Amino acid sequence: GFRKIHLEVAKFGKSFQILHCVLFPDPCYELPIFGVDLVISSNNISAAIVDLSPVWEHMPHLLTSQMELLNVPKFREPRVLPDWGHIFSPYVCFIRPVNSFEEKSFLTLVDQYLSVLLSLVVIVRTDENNSLHTISRSKYQKCYCSNQKRNDKTRVILSKFFGPAWADEYIDKILFSC
Repeated sequence: GFRKIHLEVAKFGKSFQILHCVLFPDPCYELPIFGVDLVISSNNISAAIVDLSPVWEHMPHLLTSQMELLNVPKFREPRVLPDWGHIFSPYVCFIRPVNSFEEKSFLTLVDQYLSVLLSLVVIVRTDENNSLHTISRSKYQKCYCSNQKRNDKTRVILSKFFGPAWADEYIDKILFSC
């Protein structure tokens, strides 16, 4: 059910690390995009985000009902989504964990999101390549990728270490190719 699975761990110097993971569904399958990022600075998670992002106009009832059943902890420092963050679901969790308990709670939440996704993978139906549903989901994935490419923080970090031309090509052809 997936067209691309991207898992990356980047280390910049001794104190800055990023875990980036995105699972892009094959548009023939009614599955959300799974994404998680952890930004670690000086051995602390400074930013953490997880979501099952929709690739259609409305989230399917089965996904919504499962997401509403999740045990989402109250984190003390939620973060504000960027202006292009409308691509995320209403269930996106974007935080700065304040201690090791919150870090562990966030990782448990990531596991819950993955469990929801895996429960959908085993029951999802397949649409034809040229069906309106597949075409619509493909357009939503392109929208997701286009908006992710607007993340200036990613571009700045990659440009700092590898140069602007390399960063742009990496973002376009590896991270968010569609």
